[in-house]
Amino acid sequence: MFTIAKESTQEKIYNIHDIYALPVGKRAELIDGHIYYMTPPNTLHQKIASFLHIEIGNYIYGKKINCEVFPAPFAVFLFADNSKYLEPDISVINDPNKLSVCGCNGAPDWIIEIVSPGSRAMDYYIKLSLYHAAGVKEYWIVDPMKQTVLVYDVEHAAAPIVYSFSEQIKANIYENLYINFSELTEFLNE
Repeated sequence: MFTIAKESTQEKIYNIHDIYALPVGKRAELIDGHIYYMTPPNTLHQKIASFLHIEIGNYIYGKKINCEVFPAPFAVFLFADNSKYLEPDISVINDPNKLSVCGCNGAPDWIIEIVSPGSRAMDYYIKLSLYHAAGVKEYWIVDPMKQTVLVYDVEHAAAPIVYSFSEQIKANIYENLYINFSELTEFLNE
């Protein structure tokens, strides 16, 4: 869930230093001077994130591909001006030069966001626009409430495709990575 930080009648413009000054354990994202506080994810959200991280990680490490997969919290600075600091649920980075001690500088190749009740507008609209503008090649929106996965293959300018949790979904940035969401359903029911 996201809430916007509000000050008095005069709106404060926040920057990356405000993100770093947050109390330990408090998470937020920064978009154009606004801080969006994040509530802790629930168990369902974390089970889905764990499943996806393991599936993607096993593929990457099994194929010995020179790239990295990171679960949240992981800092992504979409643009060089640090005006957009985000923490995607899953970030896949194929270019090791984008990685620093602080996180990812520039757009990850593939981002997955898992929708929470309070993050719906952020994931479906605001982040979609930001990720597209930054050059993210592939963006998945996993919606546990609808049991759907919306896949944007931005790199190939393809129309988005909606999948159900009973389908196998191909990751477009890799030649033969398929994630079987019916296995996720089994994993969730354990």
